[in-house]
Parts: sequence; C-alpha cells; structure tokens
Amino acid sequence: MSTETTTHKFPLESMDVAEEKRRQLKQLFPEAFTEARDAKTGELKHSVDWEKLKASLGEVLEREGERFGLSWPGKSNLLKVIQQPSVGTLKPCREESVNFDETENLFIEGDNLEVLKLLQKSYFGKVKMIYIDPPYNTGNEFVYPDNFTESLETYLQYTGMVDSHGRKFSTNSYTEGRYHSKWLNMMYPRLFLARNLLADDGVILISIDDNEAKNLRSICDEIYGEENFVANIVWQKKYAVSNDDPGIAPMHDHILVYRQSDSFSRNLLPRVEKQLQRYKNLDNDPRGDWSSDNYVSNKSRSERPTLWYPIIHPKTGEEVWPSEDAVWRYSIDKHNQMVKENRLYWGPDMNYEKPRLKRFLSEIQDGVVPSTWWPFTEVGHNDEGQKETGRLIGKKIFSTPKPVRLIRRMIQIAANEDDLILDFFSGSCATAHAVIDSNAKDGGIRKFIMLQLPEPCNEKSEALKAGYKTIADIGKERIRRVIKKIETEQDGQLDFESDAKKPDLGFKVFKLSESNFKLWEGNEPEPERLQQQLAMHINHLDPKATPEDILYELLLKAGFPLTTKVEKIGIADKSAYSIAEGALIICLDDELTKEAIKAIAALKPVQCICLDAAFHENDQLKTNAVQTMESAKVQFRTV
Repeated sequence: MSTETTTHKFPLESMDVAEEKRRQLKQLFPEAFTEARDAKTGELKHSVDWEKLKASLGEVLEREGERFGLSWPGKSNLLKVIQQPSVGTLKPCREESVNFDETENLFIEGDNLEVLKLLQKSYFGKVKMIYIDPPYNTGNEFVYPDNFTESLETYLQYTGMVDSHGRKFSTNSYTEGRYHSKWLNMMYPRLFLARNLLADDGVILISIDDNEAKNLRSICDEIYGEENFVANIVWQKKYAVSNDDPGIAPMHDHILVYRQSDSFSRNLLPRVEKQLQRYKNLDNDPRGDWSSDNYVSNKSRSERPTLWYPIIHPKTGEEVWPSEDAVWRYSIDKHNQMVKENRLYWGPDMNYEKPRLKRFLSEIQDGVVPSTWWPFTEVGHNDEGQKETGRLIGKKIFSTPKPVRLIRRMIQIAANEDDLILDFFSGSCATAHAVIDSNAKDGGIRKFIMLQLPEPCNEKSEALKAGYKTIADIGKERIRRVIKKIETEQDGQLDFESDAKKPDLGFKVFKLSESNFKLWEGNEPEPERLQQQLAMHINHLDPKATPEDILYELLLKAGFPLTTKVEKIGIADKSAYSIAEGALIICLDDELTKEAIKAIAALKPVQCICLDAAFHENDQLKTNAVQTMESAKVQFRTV
C-alpha cells in the first residue's frame, strides 16, 4: 500500500475562506454542487454549478445592467486578496508576555490582514464583540503598499524582517487622486474577514468621523448586510469648541454598529443614581417606589375621538375633561382598571386638576435602553482619553486614544461577562484596558485579542524619546501597567471562590512571522531556484524554529485557539504535547518508533500530527503508522 495515497500532509496555510463559504452554501443547496478531491491535500473541494444554483433560487432570466452599490478602483481585486491564504505563523514571545501559561488574553503583533487570515480556522464564529478604531483617513495616516496586494512578504519588508526588493510604501494624502479608494481597499478585506470571526449573536462597532462615515456604512451594508445595521451612535468627543476650528466645529464621532444576525440582543445599561432618584413612594403604596408620567397623550380629539371622555375627580366628584388637543392615553375601560388598581396620582392633597400615571420601579425593565446619543458626561471625551493614557505611559506618547469609559459602555451593551472581544486596530490598547477594568469592576471573565502593526514611532515623537520603538510596544506596555495597577488595587482585598472567577491579569504575546516550514513555491520556480526548492523539500523545517514555535503554528492551523491548554507528556521513550486534554497529540520528536506510534494510538486522540522527517524515509514504518492510526480512528497527518 503506497503511503502517497494513505497519508495526508498537514496544511500549512490559513483557512480557505472561499471554500468555507462554499461549504456553508452547500448545506442549503446540495443539489447545486459537485465534489472533487484536491490533488495537493487530498481533501474534498466543493464546486458550484451556477445554473443549478440559479434554478434552485427560482431565477430563470439572466439579470444584466446596472446595480445599486458602491464601486471604486481596486475593488474587483479585493476578493483575490481575501481568498489568498496566509502561509505565515504566529510565534510566541514569552519574554514580552505576562502570565503566559495561565492567561487567555492575546496580543498579536503583525499586519492585521495576515493575522485575521491566520485566525480564521481557530476563531471562526467565536468572537462576541469586535471594536475597532481604524485610521479615519484624514491625510498621511496609514501605510499601504502601492500595488495593494498585501501579503506576508509585504509585512516582512515593511518591518525590515527581510531584504527589501524595491517595493514602495507611502502614506495616503489628500492630494492622491484615489484618496478614498486606497482607504476602502485597506478596510474592505479586513472587515470581510472579521465577519467570519463573529459569533452568530456577535456585533461589530466601528469608530469613524464624517470624512469616511458614508463610505464605511456602504461597505458594511455590503459585507454584513443592510438588514444587520443596528445603530449609528453619535459620541460627543469634545467638551468645548476650539476658536481655531474652521467652519462649523466638529464635536462628534460616529460609532457604526452591525450585528452578525438577528440573534444579537443588546444588554440594558444599569440605572445611575440620578435616574433612580426619580422613583419615590409619595403615597406609601405597598408596591414600592414609583415615578409619575403624563396621563394625556399627544393626540387630538379628532385623531382619537374614543379617548376624549370625562373622568371623575376622587376628591371633588366633578367631571374632568382632557384638552381637545391632548386626549387621555387610555380607553375608558383601561382607565377604570387603572382606578381600580390605584395607579393614578392626583397630588399630595388630591389637588391636581388631572391625574398622573404611577410607573413602579419593580415593574419596569432592570436597566435602561441604550440610545444613539452618547454625551461626554457619560462616556468621556478625547481629553479624558489623553489624560488617562498619559497617567499610565506618559504624556503625549499616543495621540487621540479613546477614553476607557467609552469602550466600557460598548462592552456593557454588547458583551456578557465571559465573552471574547477583538480589536484589530488596537493602537494603545484602550480596548484591552477597558476589558480588564470591566472584569475588575463586575467580576467578569471576558477575554481579549489585540492586533497591532509594529508601526515605527516617529523619530521626533515623545514616544520614541520615552523608549517606545513601535506603536505595538506602546500597547503592550499599557496592558502591563494596567495589570500592575489592578494587582496593586486588589492586593489582599478579594477572596475568589474558584479559579473560574479569578481575574485574568495576563496576556500572551505572539508575533507574525514566516512559517517554521519552508514551503514549496506554488508556481513553477525559475530554473536557478529549482535545485534550492528541491533541497528545501528534503528538510523543510527552519533550523531556527523552536519546538514551541512549531507547536503553536500547528496548533493554530489545526483549528485550536492559541490559548488552548497544552500539556507536555511522555510517550514510550519520546515526548509529545497533549492539546485540549488529549483531543490532539503533536509529536515533534525527530525520530519516531513503532512503540511510540502504538502508544499515541492507544491514547485515542481525534488528531495526531508528527514530523514527516521523523520517519527518515522509512516507508514501511510510515505505512505501519497510517494503519495503526486508522485502526484507532485517529486522523493522522505529517508535516
């Protein structure tokens, strides 16, 4: 039996987004699909029969002509960018982490487009809330490659991790003819990939100003669906108008909110003391505190003739009529029920001309419905964000950070106490700060994933003077200092009933890098490269890669989160890693034996991954390994 047909190579690319979409479509329309086995991986691929799909949808005629939607130069190439899998990896960086082995929080340093691709398989449908504060495109804000084909190679050139090949990078300025297009080309694929990570009841919130608000809403309508638009929140970002503001001074930013599906349900906001002060018990009603409301409506007698009738004043016995321009709120039958239930209030001495309606605190929702107007008095302003960041990491280290109160309000509305929150434009990591702060205040166990490009700090900036080389360095240091602050405040004050409720005061740092495995070039290489490619194929493991580097690459690409529990175990005379309590066994030993293979199979993991080089071209041993694993119903792959 040939090992070529019985062993499957472990895929070292990120999840094929297009194939996953086809798989989902196939569940709805199986009759419109054909299947073929991928020659490279041996996996089944789904192909769409478009004519059958149209027939299934009841479409008879070909629809041509113009369609409503937003179009711009470069958009047609974006799906190719999205579908191009990443061949990179995320390497652990223990020395920059806090409580690496215990924490479930992540900080990932790298280009967010590449990282979002790498997260597709492990975090597909697992994120409850995404908040991003992307570049507002107000000129010279973000770096982009001129040809728009962002890739791992692009990132490595940008960060100086490989030699430059003359690729030009620049910022986006007002003078550029394709000013808006370049911003849209940057945003579209990231928002597209982010949607895959949202849970069915998940939601994304995006900060933006007037400059790109219209275009952002258009692409979000296209990606998330116009029917999934939730709100356009207006945040009052300033508390005073500046005298040098041109024209009409901008005092607000937008926060666009889109849900993944109608399964999303917003949380109520807790009532503040000022709101509770409205409720009193002026007549010692046994039902408790109440507040009064109008008993008349805004409808006229001509609009609601049945609501224009007299009621009897309980003290004088006289008829009381509403105004013809503002009739009673309820029908006569409903009014009589209100009287019977003692729900009308006529004043402390029965001296009101018209009654007020009693609304009891015990009968209303346990919270306040959030609105789309967020004043700075409730959620902070730009200056507050600047000051709280300054107190933590130094003044003027980071420009325009969002106030923690603002992001905490989003968390209150969109995330529960054990949800996962993602920010892929994390900047100074105000979102991580808000998550840790929220958990400290309410005992929650929310987790975060922060993504940030290691963009170099300006050579004249206060950040560089303070020792911060990149924006990513600023974010990591902020999280460290927030953790230290919380630890100091809570030291000796809290007694946790279980580890499940213990606050997660840590974060794992990972950095985007080239794969630990030298991959065969997809296209036929040039003749002078062919010999080098063949040499790499013999021993394709990077000699600089550590076992932990390899472990986390395989973990991620096998579909396990980066925070999955990992245990080092002994198997026969070899060592291996047990993932998620034995669901996956990864053996990175450089020489496998028949005894080790039998011992792994006896553990009955769902998957097992070994190094192909560990068989040392012993086809008989590899064939035996395949048969042993198949007998134990273990999915066996080599890399």
